[in-house]
Amino acid sequence: MRTYPHGVPCWIDTEQPEPEAAARFYGELFGWTLADAMPADAPSSYLIATLDGQDVAAIALAGDEPVAWNTYVAVADADTTAAAVTSAGGSVTQGPVDAGPGGRMASCADPDGARFRLWQARARPGAQLVNAPGSWNFSDLRTADPARAQAFYAPLFGWEITDLGLGSMIRRPGYGDHLEATVDPGIRSRQAAVAAPPGFEDAIGWLVPAELGQPGHWHGTFAVEDRDASVALAERLGATVLSSDDTYWTKHAVIRDPQGAELTLSQFTPPGG
Repeated sequence: MRTYPHGVPCWIDTEQPEPEAAARFYGELFGWTLADAMPADAPSSYLIATLDGQDVAAIALAGDEPVAWNTYVAVADADTTAAAVTSAGGSVTQGPVDAGPGGRMASCADPDGARFRLWQARARPGAQLVNAPGSWNFSDLRTADPARAQAFYAPLFGWEITDLGLGSMIRRPGYGDHLEATVDPGIRSRQAAVAAPPGFEDAIGWLVPAELGQPGHWHGTFAVEDRDASVALAERLGATVLSSDDTYWTKHAVIRDPQGAELTLSQFTPPGG
């Protein structure tokens, strides 16, 4: 089972006005199978998406927050970390509360208003398949004030942030060791084969400047086999394509799903691949 140390993003979900419609959209786009994790008599649903039998994401009924993909960060103790969020100048908008037998969570916002969630795992550690086509790749923090964001998040989660020019890599030191000892013993040799930046085995996300006038937010990226084919399918299913670009490592596109959540579709295209 894939587990997540304190400070590592571990789960992603979206709350939508019509969860069943969202399930149809993402089920066809990514090949997900969705099943309700809530008891039959529960007043709401929480649809767990699986790919090849492994948990990858979830869809729930929208509440008061904007329709978006929500990034959860693993913590050792949700109550302690929630208190630290407040002390550091952020806010706790919900919880901490028990989320059934799965774990304990809290909804938070950083000092610039970017929303994120805390997850203290019990029965559900987090995503069990990542980086494979149809699954969550990573989340990045888009902010107008990277220095302020670093001052907030680094002590909270034990992050180190390295500026690589076009963006800053967020690292949780020791995460590569954890992966090597558990679910990914070949992580370092695989990354060396594609000349990944030093320390990339510890990478857990990216810190990038927000576009002018754009509020700070966390943004999810999902891996796909073929960017162009996935974009065409997303459009047929009712999504809007916001941008598309090719980089040194990826071909990616930003889309808005039919109910308003934005995400990136990313095809990994390593140099020489």
